[in-house]
Amino acid sequence: MNALSHVSLGTNDFPRAKAFYDAVLATLGLRCLMDFDEGAGYGREQPEFWIQLPHDGAAANPGNGTHVCFAAASEDQVKAFHRKALELGGEDDGKPGLRKEYSDRYYAAFVRDPDGNKVEAMCWLEKA
Repeated sequence: MNALSHVSLGTNDFPRAKAFYDAVLATLGLRCLMDFDEGAGYGREQPEFWIQLPHDGAAANPGNGTHVCFAAASEDQVKAFHRKALELGGEDDGKPGLRKEYSDRYYAAFVRDPDGNKVEAMCWLEKA
């Protein structure tokens, strides 16, 4: 299993960024796999790299709109990640649960580390 699930970068001009990454990432065999009004996910089989307008509506800058997501093997690992982060001084930024806005199978938890960086753990649930 890979250590990372995906990485997101913020943008202030989504159409320009999408056009750029559509072309640049194609040279690596990556393509846009998910496309929304304010973001797009790239990869070979599943989205591993995202560009998007920052969720908080503020201007993108290095760090704003950026988070690192770690791949988990199960819901229990996602819960343990969240619990341990809070125990060690992290701040809740999204309790463990389904994120149906992404997929009916996307289970994740979000925290801010002690420096304020947004980190996530996620797993794909089995198909129903």
